[in-house]
Amino acid sequence: MANKGKQQSTARSSAPAKGAARGSSRAGAPGKSSPTKRRQPSPAVYRRRRQVVFGGLLLVIVLLVIGAVAITGAFTGQPEPQAVTTPDTSQAPTQGSAPTGTSSPSASPTPVCDFNLMTVTAKTDKPAYGAEEKPLLTMTITNGNAAPCEVNVGTSQMEYLVMSGADRIFSSKDCQTGGVDLIKTIQPGKSETANFPWQRNRTLEGCGAINAKPGGGGAYYTFEARLGNKASPKAVFQLN
Repeated sequence: MANKGKQQSTARSSAPAKGAARGSSRAGAPGKSSPTKRRQPSPAVYRRRRQVVFGGLLLVIVLLVIGAVAITGAFTGQPEPQAVTTPDTSQAPTQGSAPTGTSSPSASPTPVCDFNLMTVTAKTDKPAYGAEEKPLLTMTITNGNAAPCEVNVGTSQMEYLVMSGADRIFSSKDCQTGGVDLIKTIQPGKSETANFPWQRNRTLEGCGAINAKPGGGGAYYTFEARLGNKASPKAVFQLN
């Protein structure tokens, strides 16, 4: 019985402890839910912020001053560093000459020769030929105009014609496959000469076939040189 009484007293004495614990937990609850006050920046932070703002404003002012000085220098003619190029004196035009790369006025075109003032002559290299010799026929065109002029002295305009009396012996046009134009400028009183070695053969117009050959035995032949519609006096030669 004595033990039972002790146990009961112990249990009773522990009860207030639990209540005290509960009370302490309840008392702490309001402290957790109360709002925390924000911490105000210190004066040192305010000073640093003012220094940063002031430094930025000072940089902007310096840039504006530099820009204003540069613009003022440009308008007042203040020299600026620039790349300098030296002209190439080897390409510079000299006084009285046309600049390189420019075209000078072209000379007036040379006029075409007046055929009424042109002279065409014919000759052979020898007056007579042996049985195995071949005549060299020469045509000479002389400019009788008072100024230089152009004339077509190509094979398209030339003809070497050999006759025996009324018999047409040879013409360089008969078997010509294609004439060529050749424009020459001839000075006043000057000449152009063209040679044709004749093979002592006969030809027909259109280059028809012919087996006959010019006779020898001392027969006489004439050579006439023609340039366009201009014909030379006949040159006489002999074939033996």
